[in-house]
Amino acid sequence: MKETIMSAKELSGRVALVTGGSRSMGAAIARRLAFDGASVALTFHQSEDRASSVVEEIEAEGGRAIAVRADSGTPGDVRAAVARTVKVLGSLDILVNSAGTIAMAPIEEFSFAEYERMVAVNITGTFIATKEAVAHMKAGGRIINIGSVMPRYVGFANFSVYALTKGAIHGFTRGLARDLGPKGITANVVMPGPIDTDMNPSDGPFGDVLREKIALGRYGESQEIADIVAFLASSRSAFVTGAEIVADGGMSA
Repeated sequence: MKETIMSAKELSGRVALVTGGSRSMGAAIARRLAFDGASVALTFHQSEDRASSVVEEIEAEGGRAIAVRADSGTPGDVRAAVARTVKVLGSLDILVNSAGTIAMAPIEEFSFAEYERMVAVNITGTFIATKEAVAHMKAGGRIINIGSVMPRYVGFANFSVYALTKGAIHGFTRGLARDLGPKGITANVVMPGPIDTDMNPSDGPFGDVLREKIALGRYGESQEIADIVAFLASSRSAFVTGAEIVADGGMSA
């Protein structure tokens, strides 16, 4: 939390919920929003120790945070997470749909169970969280979805179902911009390319292949995505809605 930031504490008095906020990009986003002054709720499914660690880091810096156990593929869990955020932190101004899962296989071999799970987490979880959160938002509210560059550039075989789920999020976000604009609430999607995360480590089996396709020749860092989210959560982005912000190091250029 030692990053150079243009305007620290600009989110003071705001409440954010970050789904999947215990690890990698989600954790970096939770920390960054807290650093900018927001009270932050973050959900986790299995990584309770990591979620507690993120909360402790935020509190050690003088921030306020809570961790909520919730499987983003279970609608009741997602509804409960939004309700708990509002009950404990008092309101909800910023929703970051960061929770996601991935599976890959040739389409003819893709299991229906894996398909259902990915749809449940990546699509239904985002829909439920957004529907519940918007009921509590006022003008100035922010919906920020973490998509993927894959609806724009897949680049590899065996990712068709993942691209399907992320493409749905991009269409959903554009529709939300229209639905929520009259209420003064913005909706945007961030489209990361290869980011060094638990699901896709830069030293993992795809690392060398992916780096060859990235104009900058390196993986992105979770903090770089968090910085974009922080801008979209701030008042500086008040005229930005329905936008797809690509952060892929030039992979799709």
